Amino acid sequence: MAKTTIGIMYDFDKTLCTTDMQNYDFIPRLDMEPEEFWNKASITTKKYAMDKILSYMFVMIQECKKKGIALTEEYLNSLGGSIVYYRGVQTWFDRINQFGESLGVNVEHYIISSGTKEIIEGSAIAKYFKKIYGCKFIYDPVTKEAVWPGLAINYTQKTQYIFRISKGTLDEVEEEKLNMEIKDEKRAIQYRNMIYIGDGLTDIPCMQLLKDKGGKSIALYQPQYIDKVLPLVDDGRVNYVCAADYSTNSNLEKIVKLMIENMAMIETLKTKEDKQLQTITKLLGDKNDN
Repeated sequence: MAKTTIGIMYDFDKTLCTTDMQNYDFIPRLDMEPEEFWNKASITTKKYAMDKILSYMFVMIQECKKKGIALTEEYLNSLGGSIVYYRGVQTWFDRINQFGESLGVNVEHYIISSGTKEIIEGSAIAKYFKKIYGCKFIYDPVTKEAVWPGLAINYTQKTQYIFRISKGTLDEVEEEKLNMEIKDEKRAIQYRNMIYIGDGLTDIPCMQLLKDKGGKSIALYQPQYIDKVLPLVDDGRVNYVCAADYSTNSNLEKIVKLMIENMAMIETLKTKEDKQLQTITKLLGDKNDN
């Protein structure tokens, strides 16, 4: 019998790393401060009534042109090496995978981010994710430079990727299977076996959706911002709030391991119940035949 799969989905900026990924290296190479760059993106949003995510992608292209920087996929990949992670992140995935194996379940990790996919793909932790969903560019076939947003994922659009992961429809352009009705037992990962980890307000749609469908959600916080996430528990939008610390024996590790353990136990009990039901059904059928 196939092992149960548990899926953990993460936001990226301020969830796995300490700030917006562009702040580490991309913006400084433009000779700008993060506040200046993000203000330009905000002004662009208001001026053209644009989606916020499309605005920052547009500003990335425009500012690189001004500075004569070739905004290629390779260039963006190279910026992933400058990312600073929360404590314990780089050993987190192996530890959680090993814990899942000890319980007889598979653990898969996914990114659902409104950040830049190409930067994430160049990061030290990219190898741990089965799929990375993020905003990405279209590149000129000759110059190899970004010319247009190929995919922009805003905060509410993130929710579609929970459906994709649950159904096993991981290809971003696959729509037919995504819109098909699939029974729980036929899903790649059932909602009750999914965990979403994000940093707060921008992840509320995903957190609320998953919590409503029987999964679990955790809002992380940096100590100075704890007041922003505590109301999420009071409002019933998340299951837990927790400090952004992925180190061994941290509260986050303890909570996630308890969630995985509980999910594994429920699946074991359900399997036993199904087998018992099948046995009873067979006995009743044999009796009727006689």
